[in-house]
Amino acid sequence: MTTPPQTPGIGIIGWGTHLPDKRLTNAELTARFGIDDDWIVKRTGIRERRIAGPGETSASLAVEAGRRALEHAGLRPDQISHLILASGTPEQPSPATSAFVQRELGTTGGAHDTNAECASFAYGLVIAAGLIAIDPRPILLIGTDTHSLVVNPEDRDLSVLIGDGAGAVVLAPHDRSWLRGWDMGCDGTKTDSLKIPAGGSRLPTSETTLRNKLHYAQIKGNEIYLNAVRFTVGSLKRTLNTTGLQPTDIDHLLPHQANMRIIDSILEHSHIPPERLITNIENYGNTGAASMPIALAEALDAGHIKPGDRIMLAAFGAGMVWLTALIEWNAGQPLKQTP
Repeated sequence: MTTPPQTPGIGIIGWGTHLPDKRLTNAELTARFGIDDDWIVKRTGIRERRIAGPGETSASLAVEAGRRALEHAGLRPDQISHLILASGTPEQPSPATSAFVQRELGTTGGAHDTNAECASFAYGLVIAAGLIAIDPRPILLIGTDTHSLVVNPEDRDLSVLIGDGAGAVVLAPHDRSWLRGWDMGCDGTKTDSLKIPAGGSRLPTSETTLRNKLHYAQIKGNEIYLNAVRFTVGSLKRTLNTTGLQPTDIDHLLPHQANMRIIDSILEHSHIPPERLITNIENYGNTGAASMPIALAEALDAGHIKPGDRIMLAAFGAGMVWLTALIEWNAGQPLKQTP
């Protein structure tokens, strides 16, 4: 009897980011809304954001981040078996944003979008692990968002939070999976906490929806805060239980960069030491599905993550959805790729 081949694991072999040049500082927002810088920093931890300029879209940002990730991995576009585009701000309702990105990058495999809002990148990571298990070839995963284009400029609460950007990773088969455990979920009773009401089949675009500004994002901030903390902390505990680890065993906590109040509460209730937090929200704001890959890439480039480090990803978003995942950096060896 022959032994069946082991299912390949998944690892990261390249990464890249792209951020718009345009900066939106707290000083500009204080002038617009009549608030002060200390109020913004205390509530959000943010001092400036990057905002999409003329001609910049979710797809255009994704293309640049994806190109840099491919270069870092040393792979050609035609060596990618699948492109996963993670975003809550698609290029247009149809076709999928991944098609636009695939066209510009020149990848030749499959492509699809995943929309779990700000948790889209984390969802895409787990999806990629499943795809590689049945087709052991590299995957390009890109998180990109341009929430500044769907926020009412008169909305103070969202305007101080959001930023735009893209981050990408190249995932490849390994003899041992870096993904050591994960937990995901959704509570659809919370769909009103953060939403864009119009533009879909539930409320098609019309003169009325435009007049009533129903194509802008709407948020119930306190509900988001309470549920993001509750769902994420519960998910963290379940992932730790799955892997048999304690909070102090985690070397790095990499959360969705929503706002600093939420992140601080997650740290407090999960009992992960605060010095193990990876965050860049001060410089970029909440970049949605792009926030986690951007923060990951910057931590790697700065040398903060070492081989063998355990990284806990903690994502949450509108829906409400959540996903936590434990990654062991540099676990195992990459499998040989076809030239």
